[in-house]
Amino acid sequence: MKENIQHKNTSLVYYKYGKGMPVILLHGFAETNAIWNKQVEYLSSYCMLLIPDLPGSGDSLLLEVPEKKLSIEDLAESISSILKKENIEQCIMLGHSMGGYVTLAFAEKFPHKLKAFGFVQSTAFADSAEKKQNRLKGIDMIENYGSYAFLKNSTPNLFAEKFKKEHPDEVNALIEAGKDFAPKNLQQYYYAMMQRSDRTQVLKNSRLPVLFVIGEQDAAVPLNDILKQVHLPEIAYIHIIENVSHMSMLEAPDKLNVILKNFVNALE
Repeated sequence: MKENIQHKNTSLVYYKYGKGMPVILLHGFAETNAIWNKQVEYLSSYCMLLIPDLPGSGDSLLLEVPEKKLSIEDLAESISSILKKENIEQCIMLGHSMGGYVTLAFAEKFPHKLKAFGFVQSTAFADSAEKKQNRLKGIDMIENYGSYAFLKNSTPNLFAEKFKKEHPDEVNALIEAGKDFAPKNLQQYYYAMMQRSDRTQVLKNSRLPVLFVIGEQDAAVPLNDILKQVHLPEIAYIHIIENVSHMSMLEAPDKLNVILKNFVNALE
């Protein structure tokens, strides 16, 4: 069921499925709620899913902030509005990539609203100097050539080589799904990600269960970087998916579905 709320005078859309334990799934950069389509049918039999289009993605409008001033914290606050609308006191929050950054910001600001949280190929580390330079290059490419050209160039790098060869249609479908993104929205996301702080302390201070889903071949969020973080929470569930890069929702949906279901069931 599609829902629409107002958050800071901006329209925010989210989708609601199933009943039971509230579980929020947050998509990543240049994605929408649809990235979780292969999880919805399976998981909605075990819990209540709330899947937003983050502000500036899909049918949700970008927050009205000055250029270069969108923050990951702004995106986290928008999710709090959904919980208020649904009268949910506590939820499980799971974020992919940029959605993981939002999840951590939420955990820092609203820890009392979480029963558990986790990451699907995401990190608590801030951007390195090299990563920031790459994002600046991406911002320039979006400015000069547009969103579609940028995504055609960058999206294939998120998949393992074997998957790209065997499923080129799925890679192309993700590129096509993102071609309608406004250039300024993608640029604002990049600025927000560049400016976010290191949040390993949030993991270290958390007494909540934390899920780590790691792609063995992930170049965007390398395995070795995440292994430096998994010991920080008091309670950690750690899953490494072999032969997968950054997009386990598409590359290994059945494996991811079982991991997410088991995490939710363990908390009930």
